[in-house]
Amino acid sequence: MEDRGGTGLLSAWWGSCGVPEGHTRWGAVSPWAGGTAAAPANPPSCLSAPRNRPEGKVLETVGVFEAPKQHGKYETGQLFLHSVFGYRGIVLFPWQARLYDRDVASPVTEKSENVAGHGSKEVKGKTHTYYQVLIDARDCPHISQRSQTEAVTFLANHDDSRALYAIPGLDYVSHEDILPYSSTDQVPIQHELFERFLMYDQTKVPPFVARDTLCAWQEKNHPWLELSDVHRETTENIRVTVIPFYMGMREAQNSHVYWWRYCIRLENLDSEVVQLRERHWRIFSLSGTLETVRGRGVVGREPVLSKEQPAFQYSSHVSLQASSGHMWGTFRFERPDGSHFDVRIPPFSLESNKDEKTPPSGLHW
Repeated sequence: MEDRGGTGLLSAWWGSCGVPEGHTRWGAVSPWAGGTAAAPANPPSCLSAPRNRPEGKVLETVGVFEAPKQHGKYETGQLFLHSVFGYRGIVLFPWQARLYDRDVASPVTEKSENVAGHGSKEVKGKTHTYYQVLIDARDCPHISQRSQTEAVTFLANHDDSRALYAIPGLDYVSHEDILPYSSTDQVPIQHELFERFLMYDQTKVPPFVARDTLCAWQEKNHPWLELSDVHRETTENIRVTVIPFYMGMREAQNSHVYWWRYCIRLENLDSEVVQLRERHWRIFSLSGTLETVRGRGVVGREPVLSKEQPAFQYSSHVSLQASSGHMWGTFRFERPDGSHFDVRIPPFSLESNKDEKTPPSGLHW
């Protein structure tokens, strides 16, 4: 990613450049939009959103590109464009995660037996910066074919022990996925939490600072928001990234049930069109049980990964009757000629925050 100054404006338009009507294409130069997580060599001239007109092709400038950070991290209040999914967002706060990347495992590392019962690379985690962000609600309808409108889910601590909280429009974004920009708009992101969490302060850079509400919410719900481990592996040019999150524990029929959410991103690093057809999961619980799950697609979808739309992201949930366990498996993809191939899902652990005593709470202002 080149280090470029904030000299250009940022722009967008709908229904052009060979994308289906209603999808977003960002930038005056289109090849990088919705593609890999790399900034263009020559950034587009402007970022704008279309007015609500039938033709949907009228540009309105909304910001100015800034130089992507090669070192350090982005601060709370940084506006950005997601380089893969194309939505506008704003950084709430950063997380330091451990990235276990099997694509860059040391060649001298010995094989070891993992819980899956087959040889697997021993991978050491490297520190990597991710961000908790708000997604602009105006962009959610236009990314629906490439990503769920991400939501943070956790079990709430209320009288109704079955309560499940979901906060839509929250995502976790890797440092390299962020294309930063600035705006003079005092409310540049449309999200119900924007003005509750952030306020405009023209003396600051970036000019959006955290309210006490955001700090209190982050501190109180830290165990259920925290991103700690990220797992990544590539098979036949399909890269799978998995991020597990602990959601909480519930008592059911005199036993404890532990819940996790896991977010998965699929990326096609090749130009050949492929379609996800099946999933095959194996779930091991510390209680000694091993479960196998097979099914069509994921979350009721069989996404197509192409050069134009190479990535798909979704979240799902899993429960165990033990405080920890493991998951691993494969996705089966189909090529245009009808042949199939399996893509490995990197094994990842499910760990509860059993040392945390404060249960998660809902949104109360």
